[in-house]
Amino acid sequence: MPDNENDSLSTRDDASIVEVEIGATSAAGGGGDVEMEGTGAGEETSYEKGPVEDAEASVIQEEPAAETRPSFIEYLASPVVTLLVGQEAQTVLTAHQALLTKSPYFEQLCQSFIEDGSPRSIELPEEDYNAMGSFLEFLYTGEYFPRKVPGQRVLEHDPTAPGIDDNGDHLLRHARIYTIADKFGMELLKKLASSKIHCINSTARGELAYARYVYAHTAPDDASVRAPIASFWAARSHALRAEAENEFKSLCLEHPQFGYDVLTRVLDDKLKRERNEKMHPATTSSGRKRSRLSQSSH
Repeated sequence: MPDNENDSLSTRDDASIVEVEIGATSAAGGGGDVEMEGTGAGEETSYEKGPVEDAEASVIQEEPAAETRPSFIEYLASPVVTLLVGQEAQTVLTAHQALLTKSPYFEQLCQSFIEDGSPRSIELPEEDYNAMGSFLEFLYTGEYFPRKVPGQRVLEHDPTAPGIDDNGDHLLRHARIYTIADKFGMELLKKLASSKIHCINSTARGELAYARYVYAHTAPDDASVRAPIASFWAARSHALRAEAENEFKSLCLEHPQFGYDVLTRVLDDKLKRERNEKMHPATTSSGRKRSRLSQSSH
């Protein structure tokens, strides 16, 4: 994540970041190569074969056939499914069924289609059409815009995104993709969206808008996305609360679990400091107390 500036905040701690690097492989390509442990090409056995072993070695063993995967053209040749996104003002999207069924959610829905050439459609009244667009982009390409810059914790330039996310819109974009991936059973997309969240600089108000969405739309036991938020506010609440005190109070009242998670981490950190001070007491010649907080220069 980029370094903090005076008017921006690095959204989450390094320890909570799950880095995901997904190559620009097509959805039809599947996973990467798998290396199996075994005897290397240069290794030799040290025993002599007996008669039975020689006889067994002479038998040609048939290797199991490798699992065949559809080619990309086969994906494109599959039936087209119409997706009706939204409620009143529906957005019409389309996707090939063979790609949609990579999601367990859509695989189950597509089982109801009849193979008679009739139109196939699925209504998604609760979904955000921008998040659905990124979901479909991931199905076809294995990525979605904006991509992560290789070797850096930043995203490629997005002309629609501000340098500092003041109101949380940029954070919410990836948060919505995270929740839609969770609903559709797409673990790789969840990890990708989470990793991009950690690349965004935002203000206290932006972070609160993001936290409110996450605590409203994720399961209580989803520590992968909730824990970094609680840790972020526990470490910085003394400074950030002054910037958005009313919003912070409102969020704590609206989602008590958020306040509890933050308080738990504050108390845990306090307990750790007290234990460290007992194990390593400060000894200075002047008798003055050590500063417990390092002052960072800007």
